[in-house]
Amino acid sequence: MEFTWQYDHQTPRKLRSALRMSGVTSSLMKVAIFHGGRMLINGEPKWAIDMVHQGDKYSIVIPPEEANDHVDESSAPIEIAYEDRDFLVLNKPAGVATVPAHNVAVADSLVNRVKYYYRQQNYENRVTHVATRLDKDTSGLVVFPKHRFAHAVLDRQLKKHQVKKNYYALVTGQLHTSHGYIDAPIRRDPDSFVKRQVAPDGKPSVTEYWLEEAGDNQSLVKIRLHTGRTHQIRVHFSFLGHPLVGDEMYGAPAAKGLINRQALHCYWMQFYSPFKQDWITVEAPVPADFKRALRKE
Repeated sequence: MEFTWQYDHQTPRKLRSALRMSGVTSSLMKVAIFHGGRMLINGEPKWAIDMVHQGDKYSIVIPPEEANDHVDESSAPIEIAYEDRDFLVLNKPAGVATVPAHNVAVADSLVNRVKYYYRQQNYENRVTHVATRLDKDTSGLVVFPKHRFAHAVLDRQLKKHQVKKNYYALVTGQLHTSHGYIDAPIRRDPDSFVKRQVAPDGKPSVTEYWLEEAGDNQSLVKIRLHTGRTHQIRVHFSFLGHPLVGDEMYGAPAAKGLINRQALHCYWMQFYSPFKQDWITVEAPVPADFKRALRKE
């Protein structure tokens, strides 16, 4: 896969510096140098120290990525919310894990499904890169970069908190604050491998929310994460005394007949594509079980 830019600066630069300026990491350059790729200036193979001048076109060619033989395929369906050459965004249903779990009878995570999809589409790159994840029982948008360059781009944005994600959550009880921040550090619960808790020695965690609808027994909130801790939304609203409807792990009663999971859905996402030089905005409709629980109020 080849990526090309035009050099518009007056001062010449070494090819490696021009590539870094375009978002190419050192590890990607090593792949190009040592693992079957190339670096080019005006279509000609060049070394990293060769100079790029104003008006030149410079490129990096990244070799195809072979599928991991240790990851099984699943032909179960996927719901594509967005796709281009570089990114695949899926609307994950509740009950499906993002990545494969150990010791399961059938490997049917999104990763397994995407691997099958890539082969069916005969894509050049077959590695299922995962940039964002959702809990198994949370529904909504998950991003799969389609090659290692796209993965590096999105990782950098995630570390800088530039990937924006909005959620809807149905929480127990009646909230009275129309807009708020939950700034409470989170760590692993020492009594559980899975569960998290708010604690002074936890990692900084910030959740912003807006009240959309308030009823006597439950409230609908729109949420934006400013950090990305495991179970962050679930932990923070439990800490407020308003655990998510159906979230038994964090203190809510079972909501059988309404929703058989925590009522949490990632409905909106935005990130920047340097390949398109534009922001990508994706939305996913609220699923049926969430709507049923909301109408029950």
